[in-house]
Amino acid sequence: MRYLVVVEKGPTSFGAYVPDLPGCVAVGDTKDEVMTLIREAIEFHLEGMVEDGEPIPPPSSTSELVEVQAA
Repeated sequence: MRYLVVVEKGPTSFGAYVPDLPGCVAVGDTKDEVMTLIREAIEFHLEGMVEDGEPIPPPSSTSELVEVQAA
């Protein structure tokens, strides 16, 4: 499965979350680190859902870039 991951750069770290998996988040010092951690978090999250007998949600989020003129 391929889930959309949103990555945000903060002042001192990077954060990532998965819109299709509420509560599935990760934080790292670099983008590479946060991508490794979010991949592990997704796997852990899905394993927990299976153990709890919950259905695995299919990936449904998408993204688009919108270009605008800055004022």
